[in-house]
Amino acid sequence: MKKPIKHPNCMTGCHGSCCLRVKDLTVVRGDDTLLDQVSFHMHCGELIALIGPNGAGKSTLFKSLLGQYDYTGTITYQTADGKHMKPRIGYVPQSPTFDAGDPVTVLDLFTTAISNYPVFLPTPKKLKEKVLSCLERVNGESLINKQVGALSGGELQRVLLAMALEPVPNILILDEPTSGVDIAGERQLLDLLDDIRSKYDLSILLSTHDFATIQEVDKVILLKKSVLRQGPPKLVLSSPEFKHQFPGDHMRGGEMQ
Repeated sequence: MKKPIKHPNCMTGCHGSCCLRVKDLTVVRGDDTLLDQVSFHMHCGELIALIGPNGAGKSTLFKSLLGQYDYTGTITYQTADGKHMKPRIGYVPQSPTFDAGDPVTVLDLFTTAISNYPVFLPTPKKLKEKVLSCLERVNGESLINKQVGALSGGELQRVLLAMALEPVPNILILDEPTSGVDIAGERQLLDLLDDIRSKYDLSILLSTHDFATIQEVDKVILLKKSVLRQGPPKLVLSSPEFKHQFPGDHMRGGEMQ
């Protein structure tokens, strides 16, 4: 699965693109502290998995990165030479549900996302070609005329991913992308993400509860309001902190037992 990051000549691991630094990020809403002094660094080109029990603050972290929550601490994006930048962030939410009888097609959904053209009118040729080129990024051209409610979990994730990649972002955030996807679909999706981050030289941050699918990511962050552990998958998934949070899951030799 894992391909080399495209920055072999940069000592910091980042070059000419976007890296993310989070320092002492704290989110308080009412009397509840949702995140407490969260700090981590994501190099451009990295694929990082965010894990933690329900209520650990994973979605809160994503919303903070997307500018939807107020916070204290700092979130900075910069190039390898230290210049601050405003990144493009692509976001794939947890799979929404659609009525199986809903007549809305993938073309309709995409058209409303990338243009102001009324979907009740025939789609212009150039706009349809644009949608096809977006779907091509995720090998999903064949889905263009399918009803959204008839898509499988894996197909819907491909469509949402294609939408998040238009325009191509610097950082891609995915909230539980393998939820509702079978094992074969999970592997296909993760391989696709790896191809995308290599092709477009972007960083990917995803949350997941499926620890068996994250053996080859670059880094794992174990979160429970604060960062309990971060590092290579084998290190985090065999750590005392992981075993304390997930006593039913055990790692041996990098494989789930």
